[in-house]
Amino acid sequence: MIRKIKFKLITEGCAPVITDNGDAFDLRAAKEVRINAPVVDENGKVKINNTLVPLGIAMELPKGCIANVRPRSSTYKKWYVIQSNSVGLIDGLFSSDSDEWQMPVIALKNSKIAKGERICQFEIRPSQKATFWQKLKWMLTSEYKFVAVDTLGNPARGGFGEGTKEVK
Repeated sequence: MIRKIKFKLITEGCAPVITDNGDAFDLRAAKEVRINAPVVDENGKVKINNTLVPLGIAMELPKGCIANVRPRSSTYKKWYVIQSNSVGLIDGLFSSDSDEWQMPVIALKNSKIAKGERICQFEIRPSQKATFWQKLKWMLTSEYKFVAVDTLGNPARGGFGEGTKEVK
């Protein structure tokens, strides 16, 4: 079974990449990003620069599914960056035209990621709220096909990480 996934291209050249020799889908940096390594200030405190790398796409995941975004195996070796939240979980509600996927990173050395570099990858999995039928459909999926659309037509959730409220 082939599953079609709608995506809106926000930045030219950032469509998800399906490679024949990989099991995850690659994503590209939507712009050049310069990241500074942590520094120690005059008081001896370490200042860590956490940077969001825009990925140039918004996507509507299949119902009952989530995406896990991770660095590619070469990401650290090429740019000396690590993903600051270990695994970025994108849920199905993050699916409007303005919900651009991003990757939060911390550089361990001063680094520059060029626009268009394949910086991370993602996999699609059923969520814990998926129904039996959604899980079965996911299990029977043998291939994904990405379909570019002009609009996803879904309401905005509030931006990257903005849809949650801080607990005090």
